[in-house]
Amino acid sequence: MKVSILTATYNRGDKLNRLYTSLIVNSHSKVQIEWLIMDDGSKDRTRTIVTNFIKQNIIDIKYYYQENQGKMAALNNLVKYATGDVIIECDSDDYFTVGAFDTIEKYQDRIINSDNEIYALVFLKNDQDGNNMGNNFPEDEYRSDMFSLYFREGITGEKAIVFNTRIRKQFEYKLEADEKFVTEARMYHQMDLEYDVICINETIMICEYQKDGYTKNMLKIFKENPLGYYEYFREILEMDLEGVTLSKKLYIYKHYVLFSVLAERKQAIRNVAGVINKLIVAIMWLPGLIKTKRLFAKEKKTEKDKCEEIED
Repeated sequence: MKVSILTATYNRGDKLNRLYTSLIVNSHSKVQIEWLIMDDGSKDRTRTIVTNFIKQNIIDIKYYYQENQGKMAALNNLVKYATGDVIIECDSDDYFTVGAFDTIEKYQDRIINSDNEIYALVFLKNDQDGNNMGNNFPEDEYRSDMFSLYFREGITGEKAIVFNTRIRKQFEYKLEADEKFVTEARMYHQMDLEYDVICINETIMICEYQKDGYTKNMLKIFKENPLGYYEYFREILEMDLEGVTLSKKLYIYKHYVLFSVLAERKQAIRNVAGVINKLIVAIMWLPGLIKTKRLFAKEKKTEKDKCEEIED
């Protein structure tokens, strides 16, 4: 089995060594590894650092460069170069556990030699303290889809996803207008329409969040990329929501209103599929509008205070 690891990176050259080291540790497994890196217009020493990795000739590394377009465009551009049987997208602040690829290899027949209806294996992901970044799956080799896992079955937190390369290459992260980010789940839900995933209660990846990372700056990301998120929640409201928990339904409606406001979608209520959905969104519209305006006014004030502190 051959694994293609895809890493989109921007000014994170100093973080790549840990991921590189974890790949070297795992290079002694029976699994063949290739590491594909897309430098998304970095201004730091990323190119030099990766060049030094390549010169060591320990693992197969390919370096690509693009002018800054954002993580999702970087992955869209990078995936076409993957030659492995499976693909793993790994951020620069993530790295693999010892034996991660042996673990994947144990289950390769579920995805590579399967009935072609499985698009990914989903594994657990820990933080640096060894804590699960969410919860466990109901059982090992649990078959489901990503939407059902998170919206019907109570699964929480980040997971490590190992894609069937043939299927993964049929999809891409759909970006709106000139935005640079969209939630990965938008693509997963498109894949869910045709394929399933198999879930494994074993950890293969460790994550350390960075202060400048996406998770630490969600409000900024929401404000800069509202169209993609608006379309994501609009698409969810076109789906069959039978079995979706009440709390998740409220989450969907609230976020649809939030991103309708941020994206300035004047026909947002009319654009919702289904009479019941329209009614609920209409009821939640005014309180949602007020809350969104207050939330981002507070965020704007905080940013202004930070700028004044820097000037002082």
